[in-house]
Amino acid sequence: MIRICNFISRWMALIVLLVAIGSLAFPGVFGVIKTAWISPLLGVVMFGMGLTLNAHDFKVVFTRPKDIIVGCMAQFLIMPSLAWLLARVFNLPPELAVGVILVGCSPGGTASNVMTYLAGGDLALSVGMTGVATIIAPFMTPFLVWLLAGTMVQVDIMSMFMSIVQVVILPIIAGLLIQRFFPKQSKAATPYLPAFSTIAIAMILAAVVAANAEKLMTCGLLVIIVVILHNMCGFAFGFATGYLLKLSRKKCTAISIEVGMQNSGLACTLANQHFSAMALATVPGAIFSVWHNVAGALIARLFKATMNKEVKD
Repeated sequence: MIRICNFISRWMALIVLLVAIGSLAFPGVFGVIKTAWISPLLGVVMFGMGLTLNAHDFKVVFTRPKDIIVGCMAQFLIMPSLAWLLARVFNLPPELAVGVILVGCSPGGTASNVMTYLAGGDLALSVGMTGVATIIAPFMTPFLVWLLAGTMVQVDIMSMFMSIVQVVILPIIAGLLIQRFFPKQSKAATPYLPAFSTIAIAMILAAVVAANAEKLMTCGLLVIIVVILHNMCGFAFGFATGYLLKLSRKKCTAISIEVGMQNSGLACTLANQHFSAMALATVPGAIFSVWHNVAGALIARLFKATMNKEVKD
């Protein structure tokens, strides 16, 4: 069983990509996974995150507050700003613009920690940034969505706040409590969690893509271009932020990956719950889920290769 789970987590990017292609080609087959399942599936991912977090992970918040503040400010300034700018430059219709902005205003994704580790970056900083960004997301995400998309669509800040608490914060707290009171069982489950998270993310993606397959065929290329630019600029500006502040190479790598990789599952959930009348609002989050895992793996290899070269030189 562990071998199967390791295989699934190792090939996460490929699995997500294949699911996306399959959902687009055979929406009737993958359509059995309903969009109503998106919130519970994201809850499973966040519960798994809670099971793996511990007090040591948050030690960096108190021992290196400057790094965390820089990272989180970059997270909630760069990606939302890029989302709004790209929506304007490409003159996206409101439903797609809202979807892109939702992605930009979401906290970092859990996969960023894996990619930072593979890249040889500052893993403690990455985990700390993910945790802090996720905790403040109920406040930051609704406010930023209202600020950037409020002129296009009505944004209920309090309702969105409650949604994030329900699908993100409460499952994480549940995971932390299970870990606290059942440490042996939690430790035994840890090796399986990346695989289950991969499956849950793939199912979220399948639900969104299958439900919007026909519309994706007409506007897919435009959204893909915007998503790729959003993600790649996030990586670049995240690294540049650390570099300009003269942080170490490992810290720059962590911030770059953390900024570029978003919790796109949350973006899909919020789009599905709060902007259901705008069917395409879920699409940018779905495409981002595919692309950022592929790009994250490539960026991690690039960072690792250049770091190794610097060491040899």
